[in-house]
Amino acid sequence: MNTRNKLGRAAGIVIAAAGIVALSLPGEASAAGILPTCTIQTVDGHFLTAVDGGGHTTNAIQSNRTVASTWEKFQLVPAGDNLHVGLRTSNGNYLTAVGGGGQANADAIHTNATVLSAWEEFRITFEPTLIQTVNGNLLTAVSGGGRTNEAVHTDATLSNFGSWEEFQLACVYV
Repeated sequence: MNTRNKLGRAAGIVIAAAGIVALSLPGEASAAGILPTCTIQTVDGHFLTAVDGGGHTTNAIQSNRTVASTWEKFQLVPAGDNLHVGLRTSNGNYLTAVGGGGQANADAIHTNATVLSAWEEFRITFEPTLIQTVNGNLLTAVSGGGRTNEAVHTDATLSNFGSWEEFQLACVYV
């Protein structure tokens, strides 16, 4: 990885980390109800997309977009335990790890939840950037990204993750 890519990745991690930390601290942004909005990029540079902005139960997430627009933005909503967040789509729905994680099929992630419950809670870790379900499984961008169906699975674990489980987050307050 060249120096420019390293600096870009480091800046993205710092921005995302600041957004996550702000969720658990009483600050002006949190007090005003402003939450970070993030894009999530796969290892091959594609963005995760909530199809139609959310509301689906099969093939609800795609990973084939090369430019981030509305459907590629997710708001990080604190789950209340200072550890987990909900990933809210542009339509106001939440990503759901079906069964809390552990799925390797087109139905692994839904985007039709309207309430942040246990299966809608994710933990984001950095260095590397991983998105963990409430059961401890990891989101996987199948084939590293670039897919329109069966794009995301939730069956990887911390003991067997690889580059397909690594993401890059870029967050802003809007």
